[in-house]
Amino acid sequence: MARLRPPRVTNSRAKSIAPLSYEEETARRVENSRRLALGVATAGMDRKAIGVEIIDVTGKIDYADFLVLMTGTSDRHCGAIADEVERQLALVGEKALGVEGKGDEWVLLDYFDVVVHVFTEGARELYDISGLWLDASRVKVPMREQRSDVN
Repeated sequence: MARLRPPRVTNSRAKSIAPLSYEEETARRVENSRRLALGVATAGMDRKAIGVEIIDVTGKIDYADFLVLMTGTSDRHCGAIADEVERQLALVGEKALGVEGKGDEWVLLDYFDVVVHVFTEGARELYDISGLWLDASRVKVPMREQRSDVN
């Protein structure tokens, strides 16, 4: 009986890709999270969120790299902001792992390494998450251009 052998692999066509080091993999993950946080901020500003802030908590907590805080003027406005964030991120293939508080004064969207908090003004002052992270650095949020709808 003939003995079976595994096929012979040649390196002529195979491209060897060196695996990323832990530091390179972490840097890539954090940069992707930063881009996602900026996308969240942009989506919130598209629905007229105010006080948009991105807090870099990389290495300070184990459940996220970035916290995105924004304020709506009412419970309904907070829900609309959260809906817009979900809609815009879904367009690029990102789906929230969890959503809490829709229709309330504090909506939380969990995108694994990015956690989004949409507050009413009273709730944002009460919970003061920004104050809890005074020692953390902030990511500059690009301002959206004001569009004029004057005819």
